[in-house]
Amino acid sequence: MSWKNIAALTLAASLLGGCSVVERLVYRIDINQGNYLEQRDIDTLRYGMNKEQVSFVLGSPMLVEPEYPNTWYYIYYHKPGHDEAIQKNLILTFNGQNQLISLSGDYDAGPDFMNPIN
Repeated sequence: MSWKNIAALTLAASLLGGCSVVERLVYRIDINQGNYLEQRDIDTLRYGMNKEQVSFVLGSPMLVEPEYPNTWYYIYYHKPGHDEAIQKNLILTFNGQNQLISLSGDYDAGPDFMNPIN
């Protein structure tokens, strides 16, 4: 094998393999959208809290559908530069008297959730 063939083979291999290497060298910002919540914030929620109290603890919900105003959606989306995206959801349901009655999604209810506040 001549040196020209070796050089051509080396150049071809570096060009084909370089695409994935160059992709990782390009800086991509992290994208954060929605409500960032920590479990300790969720742990402060109690059965029977009103909407104002919940909003004070967690902030405004990301989504409240007009047809279902007693269901609040807290959605957090995080896309690290080159890694897979992460999405976490918290769904809160209120009764007709605007009192918190259930919590579901990617977070666990706190140990004192069923103990109403005084």
